[in-house]
Amino acid sequence: MFSAYLRLQLHWQILIALGLAVLAGLTTGTDAGVFDITFYQLYDFFGTLFLNALKMLIVPLIISSIIVGMMGIGSGERLGRLGGKTIAYYAITSLLAILTGLIMVNITAPGIVDGLSVKEMIGLSAETEQVFANIDGKGAGDIVDVFLRMVPVNIVSAAANGQMLGLIFFSLLFGYFLTRIKEPQGSVLRHFWQGVLDVMMEMTNWVMKFAPLGVFALVAKVIASSGIDVFKPLAVFFFTVIISLAIHFLLILPLILKTIAKVSPWRHFNAMSPALLTAFSTSSSSATLPVTIDCVEQRAGVSNNVSSFTLPLGATVNMDGTALYECVAAMFIAQAYGLELSFATQFMIVLIALLTSIGVAGIPSASLVAISIILGAIGLPLEGIGLILAVDRVLDMCRTAVNVFSDSVAAVVIARLEGETNVLQKEII
Repeated sequence: MFSAYLRLQLHWQILIALGLAVLAGLTTGTDAGVFDITFYQLYDFFGTLFLNALKMLIVPLIISSIIVGMMGIGSGERLGRLGGKTIAYYAITSLLAILTGLIMVNITAPGIVDGLSVKEMIGLSAETEQVFANIDGKGAGDIVDVFLRMVPVNIVSAAANGQMLGLIFFSLLFGYFLTRIKEPQGSVLRHFWQGVLDVMMEMTNWVMKFAPLGVFALVAKVIASSGIDVFKPLAVFFFTVIISLAIHFLLILPLILKTIAKVSPWRHFNAMSPALLTAFSTSSSSATLPVTIDCVEQRAGVSNNVSSFTLPLGATVNMDGTALYECVAAMFIAQAYGLELSFATQFMIVLIALLTSIGVAGIPSASLVAISIILGAIGLPLEGIGLILAVDRVLDMCRTAVNVFSDSVAAVVIARLEGETNVLQKEII
């Protein structure tokens, strides 16, 4: 039976691991264990190990991928065209996601249940003080700070601290000017970076062999600690977010694939399944980036020239799912406090959600920081964030999958607009 499991495609292995993780998490909880070691501790160990292995690949993969991609792009004219299309796509899809969430939250009104304020029914989570510590001192200035993070003082320090925007900017400049270096130095450098990229892709393939185990551990840990009961008081809010994300994920983005890229959405879902399942379990677009690049290039057939530019940038600034969640969460908290929001106020929420989904993406607890900025702008106390903490972790998993899928759709759409004909031509079983 185990040998038959190993012969399955990776995405089927991960799906099976996902199902087993739910059962294991519900069965063991946080206390069951053997030899004074709880299963929860084992989940945490193997999940963190897998996450660390993915994060280990990020910096060298981003640098080598962008530099090699820039070598292929060549002229500044094509770079400008590619950049313009990428930024336009990210802005439009993020806006569509936010509007979807705004419409749904106005329809369902999750902040009011049977005429009662949800705030009074739920109270505040015990983790509220920790969240306040995470967001203390953060504000709208963090949106402006994104431009400063683009030009790091020290590239080594930026790599060590995970400042992806700085790494991307440096790599873009390095790759662009590498094309202007004369022989023989230019040839040596180009072969070097191509070799680094080839090695990093091989390492990614090797790490992904352990993805089912990593996914199992990460999801089992969440289920073991959260359980099912935590969702009951927040069921309407939870499903409002889930349905909004599903509309964007299953309707809007596939429609873009069908009408603009003129490719099969189903084939793209199939090609991206390992990356989507990894994103769901890790809750990190950046940690999933090695898998996303592998799926987009090897399974979807997008060239490195396009993927190396769109995907690292998307993993840093394109947050469709996060922007949608920020909007719904802010509206939910406003409703829970009994605040009637005018059209102008809701428009301001849409605008801030769009900006913060980009501007605070590099900050820990990014969505919670963004929500705090929105609450401050509409005059609500920050303690309202405590209302959503119970379900935030699971919703984080879902919105990260949407973020990653939107990045991959961007790569496919732009590749097709750039005239690539081999995108999603082979069917994956």
